[in-house]
Amino acid sequence: MTEAEQAGRPTEPTGPTQPTGATATADGSGEPKGRRRIAVLLVVAAFAYLLDLGSKLFVVAELEHHDPIQVIGTWLQFEVVRNRGAAFGIGEAMTVVFTVIATAVIVAIARIARKLYSLPWAVALGLLLGGAFGNLTDRLFRSPGGFEGGVVDFIAPAHFAVFNLADSAIVCGGFLIVILSFRGLDPDGTVHED
Repeated sequence: MTEAEQAGRPTEPTGPTQPTGATATADGSGEPKGRRRIAVLLVVAAFAYLLDLGSKLFVVAELEHHDPIQVIGTWLQFEVVRNRGAAFGIGEAMTVVFTVIATAVIVAIARIARKLYSLPWAVALGLLLGGAFGNLTDRLFRSPGGFEGGVVDFIAPAHFAVFNLADSAIVCGGFLIVILSFRGLDPDGTVHED
């Protein structure tokens, strides 16, 4: 028996420890943190997807084939544009390629989610997933359909490309991932210090 055990003080574990967040939750629920992080990813993705889908349904029904609506003078307008290419209208003849890329992003996120213990990563991946699903839905179901549909863009800032909420979610998720990577935080909760 060690001196600490004789005095009734807790001892520090001497064996290998799990990464932060890989054990049961501190609230005593016994639910692994990984599952809670996947739930956060799915909630964020669903929120981003539904917000994008709802906004597109509204603007197509109310604004398409009408003059642009000025939100902040000519600095920001709502104007429906069908975009068959990528951002900035690049690659309009490659719609099927962008559909495959969006599908690959979704599969990659599903693979990363299996070892997801980081809350910031869950939010970032949820934004990417929701945005990718939002634009993929357009490519699959909007005319002309079958992997070649035009994505509905409607947010039109002056001197910038027209975009939608799915694009915004993807950009915000990507930006957050860059910050997390620079800070050395991995999806599994491991922090690398350089």
